[in-house]
Amino acid sequence: MQNPGSILIVKLSAIGDVVHSLPVLEVLKKNFPRARIDWLIEEDAYKIVEGHPAIDNVIVSRRKSWQKAFLGGGKWKSALREIVQFANDLRSWKYDLVIDLHGLFKSGILTGLSRGKRKIGMSGATEGGWLFYNERPIPVDYNQHAIDRYLKVPEYLKCGFNNSWKGDIPIFESDRRKVNQLLDNDEFKESPLVAVNPVAKWKTKLWRTDCFAALADRLRNDLSCRIVFTGSKDDRAIIEDILSMMQTRAINLAGLTTLKELAYLYTRCKTLVTTDTGPMHIAVAMGCRVVALFGPTDPCRTGPYGGGNEVIRADVDCSPCFKKRCGHMTCMKDITVEMVFDAVKKICSRSQAQGSPKIQTVNPNVA
Repeated sequence: MQNPGSILIVKLSAIGDVVHSLPVLEVLKKNFPRARIDWLIEEDAYKIVEGHPAIDNVIVSRRKSWQKAFLGGGKWKSALREIVQFANDLRSWKYDLVIDLHGLFKSGILTGLSRGKRKIGMSGATEGGWLFYNERPIPVDYNQHAIDRYLKVPEYLKCGFNNSWKGDIPIFESDRRKVNQLLDNDEFKESPLVAVNPVAKWKTKLWRTDCFAALADRLRNDLSCRIVFTGSKDDRAIIEDILSMMQTRAINLAGLTTLKELAYLYTRCKTLVTTDTGPMHIAVAMGCRVVALFGPTDPCRTGPYGGGNEVIRADVDCSPCFKKRCGHMTCMKDITVEMVFDAVKKICSRSQAQGSPKIQTVNPNVA
């Protein structure tokens, strides 16, 4: 096959999945340097790919906003106009290759709506997403990590890469300035920084708030670490509850950072303590070591990628179960503060020979 001159990547959400797709983008660009590469994404994850030097155009689906407009009934006409414009934008370019990395009906129908000579995706696509491909789905192993699974797509396209990708998130200089201002006003700014991201969407992924409070106090008292909590604006109340149980001070930045600012924040941290959620993957992408607490999910599939990270799991026969509801949640309750503290101490005491992570800063005028 002739090298594609134009490529559309369809990866809509969630944050962690989009981060896992960035190596595919880099490999495609290295193998097809003259190709135009566009990315179709939903608005919640848009900031992850905004300004990426390998992307020529980002097409943003505001699906959730449109659904709210139609259900609310007030602004449905405006939403309808946006949908028509979105469809026109999507069909404004005829692609040589359309890659559906999402594998659901919502991504499949957009793959079908796009104008592409070749439309490909991976095996295991659900909800009939595979119906919109014009080639047989690419076989993948769902017991592999998501990054390795996604990289089967450029392998299928006969791309060479030999793991020569970074997968980091481009940030703007304004992101640096904002985070530096937030952190450098603190009186303990000379202390090593440890981030804690305690919330996840699944209830079964959560660790007890009093355990997070006890861990943060011990990190401050025993390792002289400065603690910064991260999360969305919806997480602020939970984190304030954790802070109220603590004997020491910590910073609550939940809801105060964009995704790019969060990515830069993690480059300043010794480590991130986190549940199985999107920020874990952002931290890994930016070179921050992670202590990840796993219960109902499988770290082999969605854990922190690469070496140097620590995964904490309780020895429970029913884990992983992939359940969003559980009557006992033993897999998370059996994780002790001591287990997590020891993992953080281990990372903090390692040699710093690798130096600071490399940060890709982009020109905001390019986005």
